[in-house]
Amino acid sequence: MAKTILAVDDSASIRKMVLFTLKRGGYDVVEAVDGQDGLEKALKYQVNLVLTDQNMPRMDGLTLIHSLRELANYHAVPILMLTTESSDEMKSKGRAAGATGWLVKPFDPSRLLDVVRKVIG
Repeated sequence: MAKTILAVDDSASIRKMVLFTLKRGGYDVVEAVDGQDGLEKALKYQVNLVLTDQNMPRMDGLTLIHSLRELANYHAVPILMLTTESSDEMKSKGRAAGATGWLVKPFDPSRLLDVVRKVIG
């Protein structure tokens, strides 16, 4: 059975690229348009991995990670940040919030699949 990934990004073009890449890798994907939508979808679906952007309307990625980590069934779910933010300060905020890893946009599709496979198989 395919593993499910929640992809949260306010950019439709990035979501399309992520969706295409992950589906090609054999994963099911649930899309969300921002952090608030991502939190609602996380409550509705049980996912194996969350992939989130940082800078989004309504709720940013760090707030989404904090919110997910407060939910019992998301304590151990890996969360990867996929963002243009690459400063050490932002990465440490991500780790403090509970992010499992960090990928910088623009992303290399094969690298994204490699990281996802390492994290969830």
